Amino acid sequence: MKAKKIIIKGLVHDVGYRLFLLTEAESLFIENFDARNIVVDAEQHLVVQVRGPEEKINRFVEFARSNYPPDASVLAVEVEDYTEEVRSIESFRQSFMVSQMAKLAQTGVGMLKKQDSMLGKQDVMIEKQDVMIEKQDVMIEKQDVMIEKQDVMIEKQDETINAIREESGKTRMVVSEEVTEIKTTLHKVKEKVGMV
Repeated sequence: MKAKKIIIKGLVHDVGYRLFLLTEAESLFIENFDARNIVVDAEQHLVVQVRGPEEKINRFVEFARSNYPPDASVLAVEVEDYTEEVRSIESFRQSFMVSQMAKLAQTGVGMLKKQDSMLGKQDVMIEKQDVMIEKQDVMIEKQDVMIEKQDVMIEKQDETINAIREESGKTRMVVSEEVTEIKTTLHKVKEKVGMV
């Protein structure tokens, strides 16, 4: 049995690195595996420990040196012998799944809080919209009153125009009759004077 400690440095957290290496360890039937994200002097490290038959451990180390998850940015891979105990891969898998479920639950709680916040903002917007609709209703009522007043003014204007036309017609008739009388009188005067 052989044990190795692999330290991977760079952008190695929150990129699926532990699951990536766990999958490879399982495919090689490695029985003891552990992987932890740590920070050393503000630098991300992934510390992996494996124990198993020498051939499998060598293949795993070679894989870890030359394969990375797509979003990882590896600066260095250091490998050293390891003499401590390494937990079983089943124990790591269970612990890893629990930690991932806890992250998922925290993310869900965060999303619910954001959703509550968004719903609160939506309620405020709906209240503002209701106020605007009420103001719009008031404006429409005022517009209706103005249109009614305008209709009344148009009716009065029509009545005034009709009255003016009627009076104009009467005045024309009176003037026409008076002009006819004047012409008749003038004609009579001309006859008397002998101008005709």
